[in-house]
Amino acid sequence: MRVSCFPKFRLGRILGMMQIVLGVLVIIVSVSSLFRFYSAGFFMHNEDICKQFYGVKDVYEGFDVMSLTARVNEVLDKMLSLQEKLESTVQGLEKTKDLAITNVSMLEYKRFIEEEVIQPLYSAHISLRQIRLPTVENGTTNEDPFINAFVTEEVRKYITPKENRVGKKNIYGSEKIYNSIGHGCVSVKKELQVYMDYDIGSFCKDDWNVAQSLMIKGCDPLPRRRCLTRASKLYQKPYPINESLWRIPDGRNVRWSNYACRNFECLSSKNPKRGYSKCTDCFEMEKEKLKWVTNTSFPTDILIKDALGVKPGEIRIGLDFGIGTGTFAARMREHNVTIVTTALNLGAPFNEMIALRGLIPLYVTLNQRLPFFDNTMDLIHTTGFMDGWIDLQLMDFILFDWDRILRPGGLLWVDRFFCNRKDLDDYMYMFLQFRYKKHRWAISPKSKDEVFLSALLEKPPRSL
Repeated sequence: MRVSCFPKFRLGRILGMMQIVLGVLVIIVSVSSLFRFYSAGFFMHNEDICKQFYGVKDVYEGFDVMSLTARVNEVLDKMLSLQEKLESTVQGLEKTKDLAITNVSMLEYKRFIEEEVIQPLYSAHISLRQIRLPTVENGTTNEDPFINAFVTEEVRKYITPKENRVGKKNIYGSEKIYNSIGHGCVSVKKELQVYMDYDIGSFCKDDWNVAQSLMIKGCDPLPRRRCLTRASKLYQKPYPINESLWRIPDGRNVRWSNYACRNFECLSSKNPKRGYSKCTDCFEMEKEKLKWVTNTSFPTDILIKDALGVKPGEIRIGLDFGIGTGTFAARMREHNVTIVTTALNLGAPFNEMIALRGLIPLYVTLNQRLPFFDNTMDLIHTTGFMDGWIDLQLMDFILFDWDRILRPGGLLWVDRFFCNRKDLDDYMYMFLQFRYKKHRWAISPKSKDEVFLSALLEKPPRSL
């Protein structure tokens, strides 16, 4: 018979004692949390405060009660889970009265204590210590926004306001800098915390696709990270500007690990497994060269020379809002017009392609306000992205943002916008509500049930 490692103590008795200790810890955590609330001044004896804490409002005088409650509950849930594990283990051991029969070695016992007891207790301890109660100044509560919504320390450090070192107002006229994140980050906090879990100063994970997914889900802007971005191991010098505009870039300059394809040749429209469905010809330069410079059979098409002829010499800078590889910007560059091109990497390296052609990609989603000042753009061009799938209210916010950055006399070029025929009146109203001057307005059938709309519109002065 095997000699027991613990001749004087049964494992079940030890685990039973741990249960008692854990129960005491749960009581201490609960009492400690209540005491911290009390010492912070939140247990005021009147009915209004009770209503604030019990579901009438989530935020009380700047204090996010719901986030703090969720964090406390998270700690208690971890400790309850640990208690249930211990209870289950004890019940299993009760069926085997003799410890020697269970064949529990010292190494197994040590591993059990470390993984099933110490680590969960440590996790609960850290979560409890990270709870940050708001300060109370002159009867008013002040809490850092979102601070109790996240567990990962790097996220918490990022969103904590940074006070100026000299104790004075900075160049912006404020005493603190608030690093911003999108409010949608709270709804995807687990994914965000995985994204922000890295070693400071080391190489980042190759997870730009995770970042883009977070942005699309409303976690936009994303927090900055303090790790080094990976580049292609075979990175080569880009082609000179006189070649790069109309030449497929060197595929060695792209990290292909998160794409269906592994080179630019694979992105051909002839390949059904290319990994993307929008702008199928975008990576074929021979087809791209024909866009906006040659007449087509579509009556809704507008050529660049005709658009620039409306305001000769006045169009200098602009924004191309759509899906593409920068061909519109490349053609406008030939007319000495600088165009910033918005892009998301929806299944293919659109941003990399635009940059390697020597053009400017702007990595933004529909979720955010455009990072340009009021009345600054001469031209906004849109094609292939914001079509009949878009919610009317969302489109309204986007169009008003475009109107904000477009200067008086600037041009809005709506290029082949398509929608269902029965929805056309609604979308026409969206564009016409601003009372822009019509230089071109054309509608043509796309299919039996869908239509194309193209327009070239000029923003009025509005000098109030």
